[in-house]
Amino acid sequence: MIPPKYAALLGAFLTVAGVSTTAAACSADTPCEVADGTYVVALPPDHTAPPPAVVFVHGFGGSGTGVMRRTDMVQTFTDRGYAVIAPDGLQRQGANGRSWSFHPMRPQRRDEIAFLTAVRDDAIARHGIDPDRIILAGFSIGGSMTAYLACAAPDTFAAYVPVGGNFWRPHPTECAGPVRMLHTHGWTDGTVPLEGRVLRGTDSRDPGALMQGDVFHAMAIWRETNECFQLRPDGYVTEGPFLIREWTNCAPGSALAFALFPGGHVIPPDWSTLALDWFEAL
Repeated sequence: MIPPKYAALLGAFLTVAGVSTTAAACSADTPCEVADGTYVVALPPDHTAPPPAVVFVHGFGGSGTGVMRRTDMVQTFTDRGYAVIAPDGLQRQGANGRSWSFHPMRPQRRDEIAFLTAVRDDAIARHGIDPDRIILAGFSIGGSMTAYLACAAPDTFAAYVPVGGNFWRPHPTECAGPVRMLHTHGWTDGTVPLEGRVLRGTDSRDPGALMQGDVFHAMAIWRETNECFQLRPDGYVTEGPFLIREWTNCAPGSALAFALFPGGHVIPPDWSTLALDWFEAL
């Protein structure tokens, strides 16, 4: 045990050296606490400069700890020098697991944009993350959360990379400003089909139905938001595990890409590499 006077000296030294004495208090196993919630974090090995980061928003019923169990994805990010930050959604009422409160037609249990912004700010202060190189990513309903934050507050993160989830019906009529976005989706996704599906209600004609959005319509919203007025892509990738369409003749500083893969409602094995390669090429 370190005597109190030496502990105080050590704390002062670490503070002067720019090392947060609270950073060790939370990790991939121990949650970091912020206003209205928690997150876990995995830092890249042997980093000296402030590292970039991927804030990954889990899917329905998941958790930040569950994200860390995706060891191949997390290791891909950390091996490339990125921290992985996994926030916790709200505990589901009367059920296991967590989710996100963002749907515009349903009661909001938490200001999720304020919460994720607080996670970003805490990670910058506590773990020395580079504030200009933080990506917001998410899978399934976490992808939807990613899209809604990008729409409402596009300058919060450097780029947005949702997988298997985007807007819900009714789709937004407009977004606040241009973004850098790569949306990835499985061609045979039956959980969040490209056209969406009815989750509650009789069918799509039911005015009270709860319905996922149409990804093709979401991409049209992003094209309009990014001022891609030519509509058609000006870049294509047809080799490799993804078919990619890119729009680059758009608003300055924006970027838009749509990647499809021949699979269902999963995070494909090469997605983390795709996301980082895309982001670093911007």
